Order: sequence, then structure tokens, then C-alpha cells
Amino acid sequence: MKKNERHLEQIQDKTALFFKVSLTATACCLLLALICWTLLDIRQLIPWVLAGFALLNGANLLLYRFHSSLKTTFHIAATMALMGAVTIVLYSGGINSPFIFTLAIVVFSGYVTAPRFGRFYLTLSLLILVGIYSQSLAEYSIATNLVPEASRDAFAFLSILLALYLLGGVFGYQVMHTQHRLYRTKGEMEARMKEKEMLLKEVHHRVKNNLQTVSSLLRMQSREVEDSYIRNLFQSSQNRVVCMAMVHEMLYMRDDLAKIEYRTYVQDLGEYLIKSIKGTESKIKLNLDIPEIELGIDTAIPLGLLINEAVTNALKYGFQNQDQGEISIVLEQEDQKEYVLRIGDNGVGFPEALTHKTSKSLGLKLIHNLSRQLKGSVIRDLSKQGTNYIIRFQEISQAPFHTMA
Repeated sequence: MKKNERHLEQIQDKTALFFKVSLTATACCLLLALICWTLLDIRQLIPWVLAGFALLNGANLLLYRFHSSLKTTFHIAATMALMGAVTIVLYSGGINSPFIFTLAIVVFSGYVTAPRFGRFYLTLSLLILVGIYSQSLAEYSIATNLVPEASRDAFAFLSILLALYLLGGVFGYQVMHTQHRLYRTKGEMEARMKEKEMLLKEVHHRVKNNLQTVSSLLRMQSREVEDSYIRNLFQSSQNRVVCMAMVHEMLYMRDDLAKIEYRTYVQDLGEYLIKSIKGTESKIKLNLDIPEIELGIDTAIPLGLLINEAVTNALKYGFQNQDQGEISIVLEQEDQKEYVLRIGDNGVGFPEALTHKTSKSLGLKLIHNLSRQLKGSVIRDLSKQGTNYIIRFQEISQAPFHTMA
């Protein structure tokens, strides 16, 4: 939406600039025609061409109200300006005519309207100059000078003054004014972007704090529970909350608020789970093989929850009566959005017949539901000792709301 608004503003700026220059050029040509007729004693062709351009260009600007096509209006004005300028140049000294500098106005106005117009009229003007120079060298040159000798210096002065005023005084001022406004707008947009980044960081910071508060409440509540099964449920829920809080914490700490460096996240999550479930003296090793991959929040959180469930199950059931063991997590990127996660342990494992459909384990169900949320699939790797999964998934750009039920 904002992109369309900026495009509309650019069109409005170009339209305003074109009309400002066209109206000024029309008025200047009409004034120059009057001066040529009354003061410089130029009565043949030149003042008529100037007055004719002024009147026809005025009509061209009025017609814009009916068709509203800036391109059409510009091309009509540019064509008339070129024809008028060439005529006056040929009848005021040819290649030596001071009026030849007005050709630059057409080229400049073309570049302001659109770069391709500028290139076209630059090429056309160069060809016209070559033509004027070539015919001045011909034996029968059509170029002549209708300006009386006594008025030639004054006519040269007024011609150069017209070109300089339109290029510098009108075009230059308007272009600089537009550029200044664009820079000011750009500065305002950058300030807004920085403000939004700060607000987004604050949001991630607050979400992280709120999730940590929830985690603390769950931990406090679990202390009041004597049943070990219920206490384990509280601990599992607490770990899931911490898993999500860590994503928001990493986003808050990064300059890039859209993605997190996933190896660091998995390392921190795995070490936290080992300490939380097995204690600080645990000898269970965490083997990671994850390249420098950055994932967005819509992929990082469900994938983090999936890893959390797999690692938690390994620590609770795979190494239930063991203080040693290994958990391996391998993440590979197959193409731009396709990934393969291999996660497992060398623990005792569980029967092949037990699946997420037949098991009452919430963790096992979550692994399959989360892989489905990531538009992926999960299979058990029965060729290895313990419990091992091969999970294929896709990076999610903007995920809709999902339930994991």
C-alpha cells in the first residue's frame, strides 16, 4: 500500500514539475515573441513561431484535463518544442544560432519525465545538430538569418537567457526541491523503520519475559504437587515454554529481527534440557552437526518444540536409568526451503509397533503434529540403536494459526 502511495507521489511530482516548466516556457516564448516584434525589429517567421508554440502548448496543457495522460502531453509539447527550436535555429544563424541551446531543455525535460524519454530526445537532438551542421556546410544551405544585424547581440542574449532561466531557474530549482523532499521523506521513513525495529525488539523482549514468568509460575506450581507424574507434566510444560522464550530472546538480541542463527539456538536448548532433566553433573553428550542456517520465527518455534520433545523423550525414557549417552542432532538444507532433520539417541529405544496413534505419550504425538505443521514428514530410522527420527520439513514464511491437537 505504501509502495503504491510513493509511486503516486512520484507521478504527482513529475506532473507538477512538467506543468511548472511548460507554463513558464509558454510565458517566456510569448514574451520573447513580443520583444522580437516590438524592440528587436524581427518581423519574419521567428516571432510567429514563438507565439505559435506558446498558444499551441497552452492548448496542449488544457487538453490534459480531458485525457489525463502525462506521456501524451509531454510528447506533444516536446515535438512542438523541437520543431519550433529547429525552425528558429535555421533562420537565426544555423549552427551559430544562440537559440540552439534551447534543444537542451527538451532533453532535460525528457530525463525528468522518464529516463527512456530523455535517452530518446537526447539521441534525436544529437541527430538534429548533426543535420543542422551538415546542411550549413552544403553548397545550398537553407539556413539564413532573419535577425537584423543590429539586433543579433540582443537576440543572442535573450536566447541564452531563456535557456539558462528554464534549465537553472525553473528546472534546477524544482528538481532540487523534489530531491530535498525525497531525501526528507527517506529520512522520515528510515526513522520510522528504526522506531518499528525498536518496538519489535521490545515486543520480543516482553514476550520473552512473559514466557519466562509463565515458566516460573509452572515451576512454583510443580513444587506444590506431590504426585511425581503430575510434577513431570509441569516440568514438560515449563520446558516447552522456555523453548519458545529462547527464540524471542535470540530475536531480541539480533539486529535481524526476522531470523535466528539456528545452531546456537539448538545448542542452548539442548544444554538447557540436559541440565533441567538430568542435572548439572550429567555426562550425556550433545552432538550437533548444523551449518550456519538462519530460520524465521514461524519455522524456528515449531521446529524448536519438535526438537524439545525428541530430546526430552530421549532424556526421560531413552536414558531413564543411565547417566551416560549421546544425543545427535543433524540439520541439512536440501534446497532453498527444504530441510532434513536427523535427531536421535543411543538409548534403549521403544518397540517398533508403538506409534503416535497407539501411544499415550504427548511428546510422540507432538513430534508428528509439529512435523505436519512444518509441511513435512517424520519416519523412524530403525537401522540405529535407540530412538532416531528422520524429519523432512519446509521453511514456513508466514504461518497461519495452528493448533497442535
